Amino acid sequence: MALAANQQQQGVNPRSGFCPSNSIFYSKRKPVAFPVDDQLDVATFISSRAHSGKIALIDAETGEKITYPQLWSMVHSLADGLSSVGVRQGDVVLILSPNSIHFPIVFLAVMSLGAILTTTNPINTAAEIAKQVRDSRPSLAFTTSSLLPKLKGTNLPVILLNHDADTETLPTTALKIVTTIAGLLNGRHRRCPRPRIHQDDTATLLYSSGTTGLSKGVISSHRNLIAMVSVIMGRFRLDSGDGLETFLCTVPMFHVYGLAAFASGLLGSGGTIVVLSRFDMGAMLEAIQRYRVTYLPLVPPILVALAKSPEVRRFDLGSLGKVLSGGAPLGKELMEEFVARFPSVSVLQGYGLTESTGIGASTDTADESRRYGTAGLLSANMEARIVDPETGEALETNQKGELWLRGPSIMKGYFSNPEATASTLDSEGWLRTGDLCYIDEDGYIFVVDRLKELIKYKGYQVAPAELEALLHTHPDISDAAVIPFPDKEVGQYPVAYVVRKAGTSVSEDVIIKFVAKQVAPYKKIRRVSFVSEVPKNASGKILRKDLIKLATNSRL
Repeated sequence: MALAANQQQQGVNPRSGFCPSNSIFYSKRKPVAFPVDDQLDVATFISSRAHSGKIALIDAETGEKITYPQLWSMVHSLADGLSSVGVRQGDVVLILSPNSIHFPIVFLAVMSLGAILTTTNPINTAAEIAKQVRDSRPSLAFTTSSLLPKLKGTNLPVILLNHDADTETLPTTALKIVTTIAGLLNGRHRRCPRPRIHQDDTATLLYSSGTTGLSKGVISSHRNLIAMVSVIMGRFRLDSGDGLETFLCTVPMFHVYGLAAFASGLLGSGGTIVVLSRFDMGAMLEAIQRYRVTYLPLVPPILVALAKSPEVRRFDLGSLGKVLSGGAPLGKELMEEFVARFPSVSVLQGYGLTESTGIGASTDTADESRRYGTAGLLSANMEARIVDPETGEALETNQKGELWLRGPSIMKGYFSNPEATASTLDSEGWLRTGDLCYIDEDGYIFVVDRLKELIKYKGYQVAPAELEALLHTHPDISDAAVIPFPDKEVGQYPVAYVVRKAGTSVSEDVIIKFVAKQVAPYKKIRRVSFVSEVPKNASGKILRKDLIKLATNSRL
């Protein structure tokens, strides 16, 4: 892979991508050219790409199809409808919904108006959603009738996403139901003038726990999304626009992975996106067979299930050519097990964060993925540093330190949180990922550990601080700490170390149920161990590594 000429002139090692003069690792991928027009939004960018694709979206369950001409007609109609109900440039719009073929239409319509989309997980509790609403201050929400109760108390006007919604039988929530998406799409609205949208304008507020602490709104611009769409197109070799690939969307569209790829990027290729509203192994296999899916993006737990499930034998998966895994590096044993079962399927991997608007590194060929345990090579136009977390010194190849990333898809910062922004982004645009990594002599990134305190459960982020705050509200708990515990099926799950108040005997089962009632299912504490004290340093910070070592050695 040839590095750019100016990088070669700087003395960049073509094998590793490392430049000794500035201690920066440069991407070995072919640079991607981005549009220079400052007045450009991501929806216009995607719609202007030439391709020969016919079917844009298919509902895997119902078989409903949306062609590309229908897609863009619906996007324009919805944008006009949103304008007619008062949505303006700079307004925040919330979407609370499982995957659906209408999710991309909402996203693209909101983008075309210069409004800002914020998403939330449908399995979050009403209290968790209310907290995000208070922070992001949306003016309108899209949701389904079944999820309406989760918006109770927010006072948000609502547009229902299910076409068959009957406003007479809706649950009582005191929310104002403006209309349905069908009402907006079929209504006769005056064609609204589109505002001037600049690439640096805010496009999305996706919530992430970042490198530490509680959830924060990640500000991504149209420029960030356009850059990521361009990288996705290049990564999947989709620039030809022949529209021959069929993708199955198993990952949530509210997450940066699903939003950047399935609700935006891949629609620029002319490919067909088959949408699963919720994950079910049988439904996924049926969809692959029925719609002749060629690309299957997923998270590691689903790949584990594919490699092991006897159910796979009942289906014809011969169309499948590539599996794309993100969320955590795949080990040698699992890779070999999967390849033995699916010898004609290439397994590709990706590494990214909400703060990097998606992919920061990836393996793009089967040969690259055979470098077992790697997160891949830096994405096109991305730069990296490996920094000693103690001294701040920039390190060389095969030396472990915190991975820093810089590139056109890196976020603008955290919403209304300058302190968190300053601790994560430096003045030169470097994003501190919080991951302990090294880059080898061939430019491959290996994630060794997490400096940040997040727990990754099936690809979802769980902040220990949030669970600890809940535990401290229990009357029988005097102190608590939450750590990740490794698990082959889910990646990691939360484990609590609890100090009981004197004279109390609260049980593990009581604590688990206490937390479960107040958080989304993926945040639930799975195990509790009782200790006399939580280990802390002189400044009072929890020594999680000590607890992780204790948990690993004792296996609880």
